[in-house]
Amino acid sequence: MASGAGKSAAFMLLILNVLLYFIVIIIASWAVNHAIVRSKETASTLPIPAKIFPIFFPFGNMATGFLIIFSLIAGVVGFITSLTGIQNVIQWNAPNLHAAAFSSLTTWLLTLLAMGLACKEIDMGWTDSNLRTLEVILIILSGTQMFCTGAIHAGIGDVATRDL
Repeated sequence: MASGAGKSAAFMLLILNVLLYFIVIIIASWAVNHAIVRSKETASTLPIPAKIFPIFFPFGNMATGFLIIFSLIAGVVGFITSLTGIQNVIQWNAPNLHAAAFSSLTTWLLTLLAMGLACKEIDMGWTDSNLRTLEVILIILSGTQMFCTGAIHAGIGDVATRDL
């Protein structure tokens, strides 16, 4: 990339990812709270296999529990690594870009896992509107995080050629 283009692209994508990961945290936290409040009354009427299932959510389908848990993990990790990535990209030197690249790649892999579960939930059928919002944001985040990881890795190449 041209000098400065990778830095500005990575910076803007990291700002966008901070906002999107924060929305994921809010929706997934609401879903966990909602499930904790309603699961006692709903799970008591279910047959035995579903009653002892540790990740039961009284809304959505059977993939909802895994989607919510993994999206909450991906949201927290993504939010924190995007914040630290902003600081690393602002400094724009080789050690900081390597740290940002590793954390960005880790976050992208967690986001892909959550996105896969979102695709499975979409495939299985009916979900409520809050879960559809979470699914769509996770799919968008997997793309923006991929571009952000690519921009940071391109920045490492720029810094490496500049330092030679």
